[in-house]
Amino acid sequence: MYEKYGRDAAFFVVYIGEAHPSDAWQLPSNIRDQVVFESPKDMTSRSELADICVVRLGIKLPAVVDRFDDVTERAYTGWPDRLYLIGTDGRVLYKSRPGPFGFAPSELEAALTRALGPAAK
Repeated sequence: MYEKYGRDAAFFVVYIGEAHPSDAWQLPSNIRDQVVFESPKDMTSRSELADICVVRLGIKLPAVVDRFDDVTERAYTGWPDRLYLIGTDGRVLYKSRPGPFGFAPSELEAALTRALGPAAK
C-alpha cells in the first residue's frame, strides 16, 4: 500500500513502548529470534530500540517514536498494534482491530481510496 499510495498519503510506523521486554513479559519466540531487550529507561534508549526494530524488521515506511509518556499509544490504543487512517482534518477515518491478527489491509485500502477520492490510484 505504501508503494501504491505513498505519493497521495503519508504513511508512518509509530513505535510505542516495547511489547515484550525481557524485564517484563518475554516471549519464547523473542529468545529464539534473538530480539531480547529490556524496557527502555528514557527517550534516548526508546529511540535506539526503535531504530533497531526498524532495521531488523526491514521496515520501509518512515518511523516515528511515541513520547516516553506514551501519549500517542494512549490516545489511539495502539497496543499491541493497529492500523489507522487519519484524515487531513485529524479525524480517524479507519481503525483496525488489534493486530496482527485483527489486521484487514483490504479494509484500510478501501477507506484510503474513499478518502482520496479521484486522486486514488
